[in-house]
Parts: sequence; C-alpha cells; structure tokens
Amino acid sequence: MKCRRCKDKGISSKAIIFLPHHNLSLCKNCFGEWYEYRLRQTIKKTRMFTPGEKILVAVSGGKDSLALWYALKKLGYKVDAVHIDLGIKEKDYSLISREKAENLGKRIKSHLHIVSIKEHLGEGIPELHWLSGRSPCSVCGLVKRYFINLIAKKGSYSCVATGHNLDDEVATLFSNLLSWDVDLMIRQAPVLPEKKGFARRVKPLVRFTEKEDLLYCLIHEIDYIREECPLARGTSSLLYKRLFNEVEQTSPGSKLRFYFNFQTNLRPLLPNKSTARLKSCPSCGQPTTSDNLCAFCRLKERVRSVEAQKKQKQLD
Repeated sequence: MKCRRCKDKGISSKAIIFLPHHNLSLCKNCFGEWYEYRLRQTIKKTRMFTPGEKILVAVSGGKDSLALWYALKKLGYKVDAVHIDLGIKEKDYSLISREKAENLGKRIKSHLHIVSIKEHLGEGIPELHWLSGRSPCSVCGLVKRYFINLIAKKGSYSCVATGHNLDDEVATLFSNLLSWDVDLMIRQAPVLPEKKGFARRVKPLVRFTEKEDLLYCLIHEIDYIREECPLARGTSSLLYKRLFNEVEQTSPGSKLRFYFNFQTNLRPLLPNKSTARLKSCPSCGQPTTSDNLCAFCRLKERVRSVEAQKKQKQLD
C-alpha cells in the first residue's frame, strides 16, 4: 500500500499504516506530520490552551501520556510534566514507569515533577486499596487527582493535560451511559474549565486511538512501559474497549461518531453545571464536595489510625 499524501505530491512511498476510519494510508514521515497537525488543530478548535500558556502534562510512563508530552514539546508549547509514583511493586511496575518518564524528560529537556505516594502516605496503592476499602482504580484516581492538581496550582500552570485517548473516552462514556450518571456525563468533555480550587483540565488526544499513539511512540523511538497496570486486570473499561474494537472493525469510524456525536448532540442538552457543590477542605484547602474533610485527607486519617493501632499492639 502506498502513502496517499505522498501520492498526491507525485511521490511513491510505502505506507506503514492504514486508518480505515479516515480512509487514509500514510508513510512514516506523513503519519508523524498528520498526528502533530491533528493534535494542534484539536487544541486550537477546542480552545484548550495557547502557545504562550504554561502546561503541565500528567505522565504515567505509558505510550499515550509520553506521546503527548513529546509531541507538545516538539510543537513548541511550554510544557512540564508530573509523574505520580504509585508504589506498585508487582513486576516493578511503578519503578519501570518512573524510569520511562524520567528518561523522556531528560531526552526532550523538559522538567518533570515526581511525587512518591509512599513518601506522603507511607504506603503504595495496593496497601491503600485495602486500608480505604476502595477499589484499586478508585483510590489511585483519588490520589493522582489530588497531587496533580496540587502541583498545577503551586506551579501556576494554566492547565493540566492528560493522555486520555479516544478509546479511553469511549469506554468511559459507555460506562456512564449504562448507569445514566448525569454528573459524570456533564464532566466528560475535552476541556473542563477551571473552577474553585481545580486547575483547567484538557485532553488533547481525544481524537487519537491507542493504536495511533503507539505508532507515534514507535516512529519517534519513545520508550514506554509495555505492561498494563497489574491492578487494572478485569476492570470493566478493558471489556468495553474490546467490545468497541469489534464494532470498529465492522464499522470504521464508530468510536469517533459515538464520542463526538455525544459532545455535539447530547451533552449540550444536559444541565450546565454538576449538582455537586465544591467547598474547601478544612485540613488541606483543596476543593471537596464533602462538608468535612476531603476524600484524600480522610484517607490520610485512616492510614494514621491503622498505623497507631499497629504501634499500640506492639507496645501491648
């Protein structure tokens, strides 16, 4: 298969990828240019941020967030990144993830903030999962949101950019529709404006599939962690992604239509604001919907309580 863009220029180049949902075959160089052009257009069309703003990219060490960090830096945006070390020891997952993020930061000469969960809470996500009674993904999301927002506000960043891709958004939207969770559907948008205590959040990769992010990493030799998070095994999001991949094979473009028709046709009909009211946590000052401590501070209190009980047992 020949690259269609090169063919239009009178050049014969072998394509490395065919994108059925765009009916487009591209060579290595043209794919990189297409990816970066589409990324810039997404940012501009949705008014995520301007070239002069200071952006904080949340990087996990996976292909999507590292591809985003690299591409934004290459396009000339002012970007730093933050990595949350989750303290997951299985298969050295957190250690390897952190190394991938640190290595890319050095390569592209972009500052990387590192936050270690164990240094702040004394335990990693697997232990916090049992202490809190929450699912691993729930406590992980809670901790990451807290620290990423904290770094963004302290560092005076205009917004936080995350590596959520089209597959992620489609799976989340499908889950929210199954439960008809209106509050979550209201918040599912490429841009979430800044509000009391929360930095603006943007998702520049919402038009890209996992496959496209992977290929961008490969052609630019971006080293990323290959392993899926050990704590995410069996989650419903993985099931929904597989289901939509099957639909996409039969009907190319289904993912884009499902997500963006929701943004165009249904989301505007939902209430303008979430019913949840934000207050300031009396302990840390971060925003919360609780009348008392925020969920993160409650988690800290739980950890302290368990540690105190252990010490008391040792004394007894």
